[in-house]
Amino acid sequence: MAYSPSLERHKLLVLNRGEIAVRILRTTKRLGLRSVAVYTQVDATSPHVSLADEAVLIHSKSSLDNNSPPESNQTSDAKAYLAADAIVKICVDRNVTLVHPGYGFLSENAGFARLLDRHGITLLGPRAQTIEDMGLKHLARDLAIQAGVPVVPGSNGLVEGLHDAQEVAKKVGFPVMLKATAGGGGIGLVFCGTENDLRTTFDATIQRAKSLFHNEGVFIEKFFHTSRHIEVQIFGNGCNHVIHMGERECSVQRRHQKIIEEAPSPYLVSRQDLRSKICAAAVRLGELVNYKSAGTVEFLVDDATGEFYFLEMNTRLQVEHGVTEMLHPGLDLVELMILQGIYEGEAESSPEFPRGLPSSQLDQKKFEVPRPNSHAIEVRVYSENPANKFSPSPGILQYVKFPETNENLRIDTWVSTGMVVTPFYDPLIAKIIVKNTSRAEAIKQLSSNLHSRQPVSTSGHQILIQGPPNNIPFLAQVLKESLFISGKATTKWIDEGAVQYTPDAMTVLSPGIHTTVQSLPNRDIGLGIPPSGPMDPLAFQVANLLVKNSVQCEGLELVIPPKNAGRSSGLLFSALFHVRAVVAVTGANAIVQIDGQIVPTWTRLVVGPGAKLVIGCMHSDGSTSGGGLRAYLAIGGGFPGIPSYLGSKSTSMGGGGYQGRALQGGDMLQIMPFNDDGNESLPLPRSLIPSYPPNWILYSLPGPQDDTEFITEAGIEAFYTARWRVSISSNRMGIRLEPVNQDASDTPVLQWARSNGGEGGSHPSNILDNGYARGTVNLNGDTPVILTNEGPSMGGYLCISTIASADQWKLGQLRPGDHLRFARITYQDAMNLQERVDRWLKTILAALSRSNVVPFNLMDVIPSNHTSHEPKLHVIPATSLKPKVVFRQAGDSAVLVEYGEMTLDFSVRARIHALETSARQFKINGIKEFAPCIRSTMVHFDPVQINQGEVLTMLIRAEETLPDSIEDMQFPGRRLTFPIALDDRWNRDTLQRYMSSTRDKAVYLPSNIEYLAANNGIEGGTKDALQSLVSSSWLVFGVGFYLACPFLVPIDPRCRLVGQKMNPSRTYTPRGAVGIAGLVAAIYPVESPGGYQLFGRTLPAWQPWGKGPDFAVDRPWLLDPFDQVVFEPVSEDDYVEVEKLFDSGRYAFKIEPVVLSMKDYLGFISGIEGEIDAFKRRQAEAVALQEARENILLKEWQESTHRHDDPDDRIRDLSEETPYFMTASLSGTVWKIRVAIGDIVMSSDEALVILEAMKTEINLTAGEDHIGLKVAGFAKGVREGTTVQAGDKLIFFAEP
Repeated sequence: MAYSPSLERHKLLVLNRGEIAVRILRTTKRLGLRSVAVYTQVDATSPHVSLADEAVLIHSKSSLDNNSPPESNQTSDAKAYLAADAIVKICVDRNVTLVHPGYGFLSENAGFARLLDRHGITLLGPRAQTIEDMGLKHLARDLAIQAGVPVVPGSNGLVEGLHDAQEVAKKVGFPVMLKATAGGGGIGLVFCGTENDLRTTFDATIQRAKSLFHNEGVFIEKFFHTSRHIEVQIFGNGCNHVIHMGERECSVQRRHQKIIEEAPSPYLVSRQDLRSKICAAAVRLGELVNYKSAGTVEFLVDDATGEFYFLEMNTRLQVEHGVTEMLHPGLDLVELMILQGIYEGEAESSPEFPRGLPSSQLDQKKFEVPRPNSHAIEVRVYSENPANKFSPSPGILQYVKFPETNENLRIDTWVSTGMVVTPFYDPLIAKIIVKNTSRAEAIKQLSSNLHSRQPVSTSGHQILIQGPPNNIPFLAQVLKESLFISGKATTKWIDEGAVQYTPDAMTVLSPGIHTTVQSLPNRDIGLGIPPSGPMDPLAFQVANLLVKNSVQCEGLELVIPPKNAGRSSGLLFSALFHVRAVVAVTGANAIVQIDGQIVPTWTRLVVGPGAKLVIGCMHSDGSTSGGGLRAYLAIGGGFPGIPSYLGSKSTSMGGGGYQGRALQGGDMLQIMPFNDDGNESLPLPRSLIPSYPPNWILYSLPGPQDDTEFITEAGIEAFYTARWRVSISSNRMGIRLEPVNQDASDTPVLQWARSNGGEGGSHPSNILDNGYARGTVNLNGDTPVILTNEGPSMGGYLCISTIASADQWKLGQLRPGDHLRFARITYQDAMNLQERVDRWLKTILAALSRSNVVPFNLMDVIPSNHTSHEPKLHVIPATSLKPKVVFRQAGDSAVLVEYGEMTLDFSVRARIHALETSARQFKINGIKEFAPCIRSTMVHFDPVQINQGEVLTMLIRAEETLPDSIEDMQFPGRRLTFPIALDDRWNRDTLQRYMSSTRDKAVYLPSNIEYLAANNGIEGGTKDALQSLVSSSWLVFGVGFYLACPFLVPIDPRCRLVGQKMNPSRTYTPRGAVGIAGLVAAIYPVESPGGYQLFGRTLPAWQPWGKGPDFAVDRPWLLDPFDQVVFEPVSEDDYVEVEKLFDSGRYAFKIEPVVLSMKDYLGFISGIEGEIDAFKRRQAEAVALQEARENILLKEWQESTHRHDDPDDRIRDLSEETPYFMTASLSGTVWKIRVAIGDIVMSSDEALVILEAMKTEINLTAGEDHIGLKVAGFAKGVREGTTVQAGDKLIFFAEP
């Protein structure tokens, strides 16, 4: 009678992660078997979570401990795959009947197998007793002996102690292996070459076995120097029928772990009799224990004699099972395991049903001899660094490309672009399996799939994984080795260092200060996605020219510490070059060394293999100030292993560059070996090298808001004539300036023409949000900030002046403490300046080609004497039907178009949208972006393709095409529903952090929501305020600022709550926080500083790697202007679940088309005009009251910050200095003081003080001179939070 198992009543839980979970689910999908995936929080974005029919987060007991620090919870959370009780509960709750454990975790845990059995759930694997017996290697040896299987000479069972171990070792002969009986995966093995080795490692091995495996049993086996690792795949039905499916050779290993597997074994190809004996022995062992399901019997084969010995049995699916499947088309071991489990389950309820697969489905004849003309090889791709003892390399996989699979190429993986390889799990990221007609052809095929020492290939058949180091180049080298090609590799081959592998790379030893990868051209996407790129593009381009790169090729940007940095080696950049390379260092006047020898900058240098390059502090010549700030390191060929992100390799905001961050010690970057035999240095003439003075002139164009509407005429003149000092708070986002008060006058430099910013905010510097031009001088309150490469693209502060594009290179060399002033120039001057810069670069190129060049002083600029400095390019007066239009100059590459007055008006925003639509229809080359916001749009253009006058003419023509009335305009968009947790715990925690670290009393503290209710005259308090905020759809007025952050305004004016910005701003805001400033709300795309009043948390409109149905890799943002957002309140618990779906790319926003009809909107407004007026009156009264309160509270706080009442006895000023002291190596803020008075310095590497400078934490270490000294006291005024200058004394020491 034929029995056919039914899948309908079964559901399978995959108890694993990564590639094996994906591989198992591939079979369940094909079979139509319902599946459940389990995952931990760190695996929320893994593909197995979305591939399964159901997915459940595992909550182990330890992961629920809210008292543990976050990193502790993350670690314990990662162990949840071992939480047997929690997993069984999931099985019961989800009606699971089958569990596939994959490999690792609980796959060979007899206790877990018994636990499942007690609940009537079938584990796809052997019986619990078999798992237990084979899991203890000394018992497995006994069973092998019973089955007549040869075992490695060694102890009979466990050794009783050191003396017993020594006796056994003497008997079998050294060397031996000391093995933990419960070990596995190459862990728990200790090589003992001599009796002394055994004596010194014995106790430690026992303790390690007890710690790792909870079993301290160890035994002894003979060690073979030249051995093969050959294993046999078996399968049994639990009904005394066991077959083998051939062998696999796994001799290529590192640290006792396999990295290459193949079938048939190259060793056995010419030894078919030996093959038959090994396979028969494996079957005998399986028959002895009546094995069921898939298993693998591993053997050690003496390469010299051909003798084989039992090693162990793996009672689970093997990592390399795909090699066997590849060799036998149609074979699916996972399917067989599932069917075996179903037969077992059916037999429990129907005794007449067979308890295992029919023998006909396990036909030994199919596998008796290897298939002719067929060979399969697998390589394991690990995220690990072969050059650093194969250490794991966690991080972001920044680009992943696999070729299309076919019958001869199989790829088992779980990764894609943007996936994170965490440090909590095995770093296996893919298995590549090929099949061909011969071993030689299979090696050739596999080699073609693995790129190694060539530039990054765009070939469709190559595998490309870019991110942290992986072992693909190493695997490619192994495939080229003659020993491997001849099939003679043994298990110790790699560990003995016989593979001739040197990475084409450099390793960062010390990262210096905020060293990043940058490239040209800058990102040009807009939408608040930072352009990034080198801060000094001129020095950057010259460095590339010196090494014969394209001027756009990626290189490193480094911040050079001052010359008084002394021995603070942690501030210096150093790297070890594994291969010969050609390099050049330009920019700031830094000391550069190769293997300790000082070498010149601004020239071409060759770094030999194994050499160390150090880029140190400033040269000691010259004055205290000046000398530049940033240096650039170009390497011939750039960094081919770094992929482009949104059109650029530059580092920025969590994306691009190397891992989306500044470099860290231990980072390894791929480079191109320099094979040119020439060692010729090409120095540049000194007359061409720019000097970086301590006093600068920045040539800038007036505008956009450089007029008396905002600043008095005297204030404008004072701004340009004033000298400004570069603040230590400057960085790549912006350069903050402080006035240099030459005449000790108390008169402020910035003199405002108005008392406040109206609807833009309470400070006269506030305006309704508009776009920013790069290089603009943003007046942030009373502080000028030059917005640079990572600065925001729009915001609510006016901009007085914009630096000419050709002069912005100077921003990269402004060192804290340098002085500068702004000199107004015209648009034509700016174009002339660009021509001069271009001519300088051409002169450099000519000099490098050995042409005669004349001296060229880049800094010698004489602008025209043009006296008109009007920032308004054109004004169209208002009519009875149309608002005024002002076209404002915003540097030499942007024009700001402003409509109407400083008020938020939907009709004005509609007109802006219509202007952009009309302008796009002209299809003029050179227009890069429209950046619309509340009452304006910033038009960015490329002055190389189109000049300012042409842009202005086009915009005026576009405006002239617009109708007088906007009533008939309609704007199609989308309505998107965002879940929001109102008054959420994350934002409350943020405010508590702010109160404890920044400011504890303000009108908006302790609750932003209570403040919003009071500030808007809402009598119902917070409940009614929150209800108001979710009662209206919100129109997306603009997308920008940072990372496509949306600016939102409620469509219903009665719901437009207003709030001031927090002063000072927060240093932290949760991702997805929603806040209000002025009339505008924003959704924070990432964790960041901020000042908006927070009222809830939703999903961000930004997915950095484009995951999810509503995003794309080249469009990681969600919203566009004139989309509408609807907030749907959810609980905090529901939000957590939604956020997990979002992070895993499985959340789909509810999106529906919508059209904003201005006619309907104006009709709606007309019908509620009385309610709007009443609401605005109450709002105005409340705002006046809250502003008055805030003025008092702000003054109190400011006064309190000037008091230095420090009760902490750990830190106090020293009345008398000592001869021993530590100084600040650079200017910054004292973030942490890590020592107290009386502490003894124990190590030169001990961090005594941590400075914060340029958004970077700088450890000031003790140094060798202070070891053994006692901390005697601190320099006057040195406290956490105080500002110090380079060279200031910080700590004094004394003899203990």
